[in-house]
Amino acid sequence: MRIIDGGITAAKGFFATGAHIGIKKIKKDLSLLYSEKSAVVAGMFTQNIVKAAPVVRNEKIVKSGKKVKGLVTISGNANACTGKQGILDNQKMADIYAEMLQVNSDEILTAATGIIGKEMPMNIIENGIRKISPQLKEDRQSAKDAAGGIITTDTFLKEVAVELELGGKTVTIGAMAKGSGMIHPNMATVLAFLATDAVISQELLQKALHDAVEITYNMISVDGAVSTNDMVLFFANGAAENEPFTEDSEDYKKLKDAVLYINQKLAIQVIHDGEGASKLIVAAVTGAKTKQDARKLAKAVINDNLVKTAMYGEDANWGRILAAMGGSGGFFEPETVEIAFQNEKGYLLLMENGQPIRFDESKALEILAERDIIIHISLHNGTEEAIAWGCDLGHEYIRINGEYRLRT
Repeated sequence: MRIIDGGITAAKGFFATGAHIGIKKIKKDLSLLYSEKSAVVAGMFTQNIVKAAPVVRNEKIVKSGKKVKGLVTISGNANACTGKQGILDNQKMADIYAEMLQVNSDEILTAATGIIGKEMPMNIIENGIRKISPQLKEDRQSAKDAAGGIITTDTFLKEVAVELELGGKTVTIGAMAKGSGMIHPNMATVLAFLATDAVISQELLQKALHDAVEITYNMISVDGAVSTNDMVLFFANGAAENEPFTEDSEDYKKLKDAVLYINQKLAIQVIHDGEGASKLIVAAVTGAKTKQDARKLAKAVINDNLVKTAMYGEDANWGRILAAMGGSGGFFEPETVEIAFQNEKGYLLLMENGQPIRFDESKALEILAERDIIIHISLHNGTEEAIAWGCDLGHEYIRINGEYRLRT
């Protein structure tokens, strides 16, 4: 696998564009993706009972197994909690883009992110789709424009692309994502879109995406809020013309590794861009009895507000970590736990065998002053492990979210 400079248009046959059309006050707010060849598509969606109109429609299309040709995404309006009119508006968004591409509307997927419970400005959206559809291109700038069209409070574009050899052909996967706040996924995350030119069945595409999502997006948290709009979509148009492969093949393993790499990179970018965040927190749990226990414990630590605020204040308050673990529902024996901090400034053991030990407070402060902090949690109850990614929580998060609806 080779990491390359690219985004959603990196793979053969994918075109994109993005622009500001007036949904938001200033930033880009419309993003279009088009596949020259019909693409199989896999998807993972929010488990929130309250689902936005695009989520409901996309789930049905993905489940049907139909091939698709494109995706239209708006930012600034979530089209969630908008009733029957929101469903009609979502369909119209697909209809308009399908008309511009001269394809069937059920070949177009939709996505939205932004303010919940706000009517869709359909005149603006329709005019925008019609205006920028002719601007679809395969180049690098078009990928950046598309990535810019899906973001809300994000402070930077989130893109990844890789190449790998499959079946004697060079296969490319490009991706883009958005996410900064309202991140505590229970399926996928925020919005993330991947596109590959690999020849692959929908079944294997879905499995590769599912397995990656479980240990990437489902293991991150900025603020514990589960979005109504979360989705990850993965398109494969077969333009690379590689030989088809099976689940037990080496080629499938290589593709799975690449998909995991891309989604992990995007997930960590989301955490680095957490609203008001100044630190990346990594909870690394080892020695758990089961994989489920390890994941519950790691996720509980990075999602706990007391842990997050301690990291923001650069306070080595390991008791908050142990308390968060205790409320997670994951099994562990407190009397065998070890907790330590680590980063480029060194490694510092804070407690062992469930009891406090004397540690150098100045060394702890030196470690916690850094941007990235690993919290090592050794349980000594088994052999399973898990990693979760989170960020600190400070004053800026409150300011951003207190003003969000007025600024968008």
